[in-house]
Amino acid sequence: MSKKTYQPKSRKRSRRHGFLKRMNTKGGQAIITRRRRQGRKKLTNV
Repeated sequence: MSKKTYQPKSRKRSRRHGFLKRMNTKGGQAIITRRRRQGRKKLTNV
């Protein structure tokens, strides 16, 4: 039998989609700002 395709790793996930990664780019900063303006409890999904 083959393995399931999704083998989650939290470090890899946060490196890819985390807060610091977002803040490193102009577009990412825009995302954070937009989510702050919306009043989101969680800014990044990690």
